[in-house]
Amino acid sequence: MKRLGIAVAVVVGLALGLPLLMSVHARMTNPDVAQEVRANPTGERAAKVMLLTLPSARMIPVNFLLEDGRVYAGADGRWWKELEGGPHTVEVFVLGESFAGRARAVLDDSIYTKDVFTRLRPDAVPGFGTLIEILLDPEDRSGPVR
Repeated sequence: MKRLGIAVAVVVGLALGLPLLMSVHARMTNPDVAQEVRANPTGERAAKVMLLTLPSARMIPVNFLLEDGRVYAGADGRWWKELEGGPHTVEVFVLGESFAGRARAVLDDSIYTKDVFTRLRPDAVPGFGTLIEILLDPEDRSGPVR
């Protein structure tokens, strides 16, 4: 019975502590990545990572794929929830340039998501993550399209 109590305490501790640890880690590493991407926009990291400013003004570094006036990102955390029901106005700093764009979380097209993920995240676990689509063309008022 004592072992069961200890096991339960360990599981509860991990369940409560892991999100806190991940949050602290993200706060410590994200500013370093952002600083590197801004300081060296032609560098190796900047070729893979953009800075995305969400509607809440939260800025996160995220891997990207740039194709035909659109930027794609894969979200593994819950930050993509801000982009549900979009398009929403966002800002991106990609390859040394800042753009305003309209973003949405692609939740309604698994075939499209899978197709983009084959280029964006070819080594990731299939079926994991949420596709984010950002339209950069300010003249195109239709919002993100497929």
